[in-house]
Amino acid sequence: MMDQSIKNFPKQFLFNPEIQNANKLARLSRFVVLGMGGSSLAAELLKMARPGADIIFHRDYDLPEIDLKNTLVIASSYSGNTEETISGFEQARRENLPIAVISVGGKLIELARESGIPFIQLPNDGIQPRMGLGYQIRALFKLMKLDEELLETGRLANSLDVAAAASAGERLAENLSGRVPIIYASERNGTLARNWKIAFNETGKIPAFYNILPELNHNEMIGFDATAASRPLSEKFHFIFLREPADDERVQRRMKILEKLYRDLGFGVELIDLEGKDIWEKIFGSLLTGVWAAYYLALSYGAEPEQVPMVEEFKKLIA
Repeated sequence: MMDQSIKNFPKQFLFNPEIQNANKLARLSRFVVLGMGGSSLAAELLKMARPGADIIFHRDYDLPEIDLKNTLVIASSYSGNTEETISGFEQARRENLPIAVISVGGKLIELARESGIPFIQLPNDGIQPRMGLGYQIRALFKLMKLDEELLETGRLANSLDVAAAASAGERLAENLSGRVPIIYASERNGTLARNWKIAFNETGKIPAFYNILPELNHNEMIGFDATAASRPLSEKFHFIFLREPADDERVQRRMKILEKLYRDLGFGVELIDLEGKDIWEKIFGSLLTGVWAAYYLALSYGAEPEQVPMVEEFKKLIA
C-alpha cells in the first residue's frame, strides 16, 4: 500500500549498503549516472545538495557523447530491467569503462554477477522506484565514497516528521482539488520542484508542471496574462512556490512580485517554506509533503496511488 510506503520511508536511511566485488570498484571522482524515472532522482538530489560533485545524468539510451576517461559509469535501475539503462551498461562494457550497478535485481544484477562488476543490491521491499530514494541515494554515497553523507542521512530515520508532512500534504491536496499544479522554485531548488511534479504525475495521476525562477519571468508567466478569450486555457492552474531564506534575495523578490501578480489575476497560489536542520532534512521533508499531497489527490479522484499501469502498458507495446 502506498500510504505504508510513505510512512516507512524514513527507515530507508538505516540501510547499510554493501558493495559486491568491491575490490574491482574504480576509485574515481567523476561520475555518469545512467537512470530513468525514479532511478535517476537520487543522483539529482545528490547534485542539488553537493553542487560541486562531478556528476552527469544520462536519461537516454547508450552513453552520453562525451569523453568518459577517468569516469565511473553507474548504471542505476531499480528493477534492473530498464532497457535504456541496460543499453548504456552494455556500451560501457564494450568500451571497457569502469562500471558499477545499483538495483534490486533483474538483468543488471545478473550481468554484474556474471562479469564480476561491482554492484549494490537494494532491499526488495516491493515498493515503487520513486519511493526508494532513501535506499538509492545511500547506495550512491557508498559507491562515491561519501562517508560523511552516509552519516548525515542516517539521522533522517529519526528526524523526518511523517505525520506533519501528511497533515500538510492533505491540506494542500484540498486546495488543489480540481486544479493542475505548477511548481516553482529557485534554480538551487529546481530539483525539488521537478520531484514534486513527478509525484503529482505518478502518485496523484494528474497533469503537473514545474519551472525555475528567474528564467520563467522571461517567458512562462506571460502565458498566464490572459485575455477573456484565453482565460479558459489558464484558469485550471494552481501555483506552488517552494521558497527558502537561502534563496538569492533577488529571486525572493521576484517570487513575491509574481505571487501578487498571479493572485491579482485570480489564480490560486500556495507558499511552501523549505525547512530543515540541514540540507537533507530540507530535501526529504519537502518531498514527503509533496508525495502525501499527491497521494490524497489520487484518493480524491478515485485513482490508485501506487501502481503505474500506463507505464506497464507502454513497456508491453514497445517490447
